[in-house]
Amino acid sequence: MRHWSFKLGISCLSVFVFCASPLACSRVNEGDAAVDISVQPQAPQDDVLQSLFQADVVYLGETHDILADHQAQLAIIQALHRQNPELAIALEMFQRPYQSVLDQYLAAEITEAELVELSQYEQRWGFPWEYYAPIIRFARDNQLPLIALNAPNEVPRKVARQGLESLSEDERQYIPPLSEIRTDNSDYRQLVQQAFGAHHAHAAVAGMNFENFFAAQVVWDETMAAGIANFLQQAPERQVVVLAGQGHVIYGYGIPSRVVRRMGDDLVQRTVLLNPSEAILDEGEGEIADHFWVSE
Repeated sequence: MRHWSFKLGISCLSVFVFCASPLACSRVNEGDAAVDISVQPQAPQDDVLQSLFQADVVYLGETHDILADHQAQLAIIQALHRQNPELAIALEMFQRPYQSVLDQYLAAEITEAELVELSQYEQRWGFPWEYYAPIIRFARDNQLPLIALNAPNEVPRKVARQGLESLSEDERQYIPPLSEIRTDNSDYRQLVQQAFGAHHAHAAVAGMNFENFFAAQVVWDETMAAGIANFLQQAPERQVVVLAGQGHVIYGYGIPSRVVRRMGDDLVQRTVLLNPSEAILDEGEGEIADHFWVSE
């Protein structure tokens, strides 16, 4: 646990990005934006794939600005699809109010450029589109559902500053009921508190206290978990592949445990950490995730 930190945009960023990685979760240079993740595909690791084939939900924990992570995601999705065409892809990168935009893209009613514009991808996520575009195109070409998982930026930002009770009825429509925003996991609280302490000066400037800060993180987790559970209840035949930051999936604290709470213990989930740090690999324990995927 001591090796992980959440990189936080606290004081001035318009988007908070929580990442669990010893690497800085920063925007890449503009010159990298044209990189196509399918140019150098990662060969699937058979031992990992055999485990993933059996899962109802597969989490591919990424560091958002690491190209190799997205190459691995594409390769894994392609391999899973060959085994089971009944696949769906759930995306932290898109926020719930823009589900209809993803649907329009899959139905060929709008172009890819219009998808980026109408979903406000650049403003609300901002990492190079070409890191995710081949995955989105693969879904379109194979008519795989795309699920917009995330809460609108404005909601967790307001929670971090003013608390859950500050949300208006309009703001609450895109997140689960407040009674489902569970902050009682003490281990998760400790993990996030370490990050909060590391950035305490910035948090103080932004007028945040830890309870609100932690609630904002959990709002993200619960919203994404609810999106996955709602989809599975409507399409139980689908295997769902979730693309999300590592901080939302490590130890199962963020999204996975909250999906199980909604779906029951019979649900089979697998978590893959993409290119984790050497410090994590040296731990020799599997509790942080089911699998590690290390790119060549």
